[in-house]
Amino acid sequence: MKFVDEVSIRVEAGKGGNGCVSFRREKYIPFGGPDGGDGGDGGSVYLVADGNLNTLVDLRYQSRYKAENGRPGQGSNMTGKGGSDLEIQVPVGTIVYDEDTEELLGDLVKDGQRLLVAQGGFHGIGNARYKSSTNRAPRESSPGTPGEDRTLRLELKVLADVGLLGMPNAGKSTLIRSVSAAKPKVADYPFTTLYPNLGVVKIESHRSFVIADIPGLIEGAAQGAGLGIRFLKHLARNRILLHLVDVAPYDDTDAIGAVRAIEAELEAFSPELARRERWLVLNKVDLLPEDERNAVCDDIVQQLGWEGPVYRISAIAKLGTDRLMQDIMARLEELRESEG
Repeated sequence: MKFVDEVSIRVEAGKGGNGCVSFRREKYIPFGGPDGGDGGDGGSVYLVADGNLNTLVDLRYQSRYKAENGRPGQGSNMTGKGGSDLEIQVPVGTIVYDEDTEELLGDLVKDGQRLLVAQGGFHGIGNARYKSSTNRAPRESSPGTPGEDRTLRLELKVLADVGLLGMPNAGKSTLIRSVSAAKPKVADYPFTTLYPNLGVVKIESHRSFVIADIPGLIEGAAQGAGLGIRFLKHLARNRILLHLVDVAPYDDTDAIGAVRAIEAELEAFSPELARRERWLVLNKVDLLPEDERNAVCDDIVQQLGWEGPVYRISAIAKLGTDRLMQDIMARLEELRESEG
């Protein structure tokens, strides 16, 4: 199973310009003959794969795209200007379907790859092109043809940049609701999340990343217990893992034991995954008395011997989440630059 980011857009190519009916008019030349020019071709619509994009979220805010029409021809055998092509930037890995026919139009798998999705209309013919030995003064021309008009369904099958780890009820679903537009189910009982949830965290225009809420792991998940083993593989290509810890569990669960259990499952499933960059996120700090927060959090970090980044947040109160997301975005950009 892969996460799917999906959006539908309407694309319309430009209409071809009409041909012109015109006759040459010059002094002392009473029968100058036809000189109507052809119209210009309509602009086509292309999808272009851009390696700097990783979501389709920007296309959700503009659902209609239209290329420029061709200009009509003019006298003196002047051809109309062709309409400019329209290029729509999409992430690498975007699959394109015609929504009405379900036809697969293409799969953009390389940076810079272009896919024609709507052909521009053909130009109309001017009357100069109709001249013949038997028709010296044609008064006919042809109109430009309409451009293609179709609804596209774009699917981006990706694995998230950031994966959320943690025991059931650690607050993973709440965090993803807090920082993105995703609305996973949240409740006060374990295993609320039965399927992976995907959220797009938009920092600003063209700066965003994908975050995945993975169903909670339990001890023995790598051997098939619980739900976690079904989705543990989705963490394999995450650049950063956020390990959420509930610092105020309702059932007095040992926070240190919970972290150790998850680490053991990661190691059992994939030693390489266990060495992936992992940040400790201490969640639900708002449930602790203010005079005890620092002591409780410091004690957890000390007992774990944690040397990586540590963040203290409340997902439901959006306390500390903005800074966490900003730092993740900055780190992902560093990793992308070093990789490419």
